[in-house]
Amino acid sequence: MTLKFYTPPPPLCNLVSLFTYYKGYQPGHCIDRFLPDGNVELVIDLTDFPKNVYHNETLAVQQSFSKAWISGLRKEFISIHAGQDAEMFVITFKKGAARGIVGMPLTELTEQVIEGDRAFGRPILLLREALLEAESPKAKMAAAERHLLSMAGNKLLPNPFVQYAVGQILLHPRQLSLEKLSQKVGYSQKHLIQLFKEHVGLPPKAFLRIIRFQNAIAEIEQRGSIEWSHLALDCGYYDQAHFIRDFKRFSGFTPEEYLKRKNGVLNYVPVG
Repeated sequence: MTLKFYTPPPPLCNLVSLFTYYKGYQPGHCIDRFLPDGNVELVIDLTDFPKNVYHNETLAVQQSFSKAWISGLRKEFISIHAGQDAEMFVITFKKGAARGIVGMPLTELTEQVIEGDRAFGRPILLLREALLEAESPKAKMAAAERHLLSMAGNKLLPNPFVQYAVGQILLHPRQLSLEKLSQKVGYSQKHLIQLFKEHVGLPPKAFLRIIRFQNAIAEIEQRGSIEWSHLALDCGYYDQAHFIRDFKRFSGFTPEEYLKRKNGVLNYVPVG
């Protein structure tokens, strides 16, 4: 298997946090449950067969995508192709910064997976062609950087107020309140919520809950033995009941069920 990561340099790193390229991944299952992670991702498929999104309960095919697609922020898990025989180039946008390239309010992508050409038009197909022509992972990274810089144009600086708010949530997910955040940003709560939704895709409280959940599953990966009540408090939950409620909403599993099912790949749980 080939797996390469690349963090683009300035100025593109203002909008993009990571490039991931992989080929030859052969998991022992066909379908993954992909958990909400607070990211917007643009996926470029370098093969010729479509990839599916499945019904979360029946696992029947709901949508099929080919060439490229973009996945917006979600408050619910989705069931996706597990990656057999795939060759993918994944662009993970910096949290709260995708609008510079996407060019639309991020609320238009919330809870959705959309065909790339529908969101970006011809430029995304040109990007895919450049990735297919590039002969090495390093060349693919360089090609993606060039094309994304062209797609962003002069919109290479994300909204500073949104970036501050996102940064505070990422740094202080356990104790941050919307009231305190609004005071620090200098906007009313109503205005901050609207601005945040347009640039992130969800209101601040919903985004904060996802980040707390992400901290929880990261802690589960790191801890040898787990005392759930302690983990809940460490991750900023009011009590264990609130922790279990959020965990089940975002993953579809209780924490104990998740612990039994996880396979070491964060945010991907085999289901079929």
